Amino acid sequence: MKDTTKTLSSGPTYKAAGKVATIIERHFRHFHAKALADNNEIDLAPTPSCTTIESLIDISFWASLRREEGFSPKFTLAFLPPEAAGQPLLFGGKIKLAPNILTKFASAVQQPGIHLGIWIEDDELYIWGTTLAIPAYCFVLEVIEPGLLVIKHRRVEGFGKFVNIAILKGDDIKVVDEHGSSISDCPNVLSAMLDFTLPSLWNDPVNVLVQLATSMQAHKRGGILLVVPSGNEEWRESIITPISYPVDPPFSGLTDLMIHEGIDRYHTSWQEKMRRAVDTIGGLTSIDGATLINDKHELLAFGAKIGRAAKSSPVEEIVVTEPIVGCSTRVIHPAQNGGTRHLAAAQFVFDQKDALALVASQDGRFTVFAWSPVVGMVHAHQIDILLL
Repeated sequence: MKDTTKTLSSGPTYKAAGKVATIIERHFRHFHAKALADNNEIDLAPTPSCTTIESLIDISFWASLRREEGFSPKFTLAFLPPEAAGQPLLFGGKIKLAPNILTKFASAVQQPGIHLGIWIEDDELYIWGTTLAIPAYCFVLEVIEPGLLVIKHRRVEGFGKFVNIAILKGDDIKVVDEHGSSISDCPNVLSAMLDFTLPSLWNDPVNVLVQLATSMQAHKRGGILLVVPSGNEEWRESIITPISYPVDPPFSGLTDLMIHEGIDRYHTSWQEKMRRAVDTIGGLTSIDGATLINDKHELLAFGAKIGRAAKSSPVEEIVVTEPIVGCSTRVIHPAQNGGTRHLAAAQFVFDQKDALALVASQDGRFTVFAWSPVVGMVHAHQIDILLL
């Protein structure tokens, strides 16, 4: 396979690209080596060099600032040779990678799951075609909006949201903290999103809460999802009655799908059913009020109004963290963390310490509230960087 460590002919001019490229290269090399050590037969994408990463970011950034027929480009690049892709659509010739070319091609590849295939030859990056299937740990760069880029890779088993590594927005660089899930009371949903640090999760194709969080984020209406223990009705003490839209008996469509074991989970038909079931519940969170499921993923109610439990007191402080390198922990009043959704979610978790609250904001912020026995207060995990 061709060496990608050569210096590209034209130097990048987007300074943030140079600042983050070394960190990203180190991430890919480390986890490629770890994956091969665990399974030397695993199919992995090639690791791009620091210089290649810098150039890919630079070209994509300048392309994102251009417009084509009045539209800002949105696209996804995958760095791999054609032979490493699954059923690639190959162009008749190699097209040199440049901002104006990316802007022109963007409209054809802005649908989810379609990647422009990029490779390097004779010190030049070029587009060879498109692909829907990429191997594990393939370098992926997605342009979300002008100046906003996300570097990510595919999960080992391929199903579910890609793992984000870094976010660049203009001069602002956010690198995902690879050790963010190592805190003693890290909720499972955060651990799953940081699963490149958890080999035990590499072979789990589904984490329902991750998929639900992604679905909630996608409808952009904002919402609350409360996850309560099954077989326990104490959560009702923190919900105003009557509940607007109870579900009786609880809807178990998602639960029934999760019963399937082994190879069934890797079949396209099962994965499509899972996506539809997730989006059904995710869509309900757009309705005013909270959507409730239990830890078996059974739907209990939606449009529910959260109220402070009679035996409880108002939540006065919460601890706030974000899984970003260099981010410090803050202790604040819950009203400083967001609007009424965030305050209600913090109060619910304060009252129901075995529960979890996922809150999506219309501005794109996403917070997971969980009780922290370590610090003895509600812990707000701001994870929107993981959902882009």
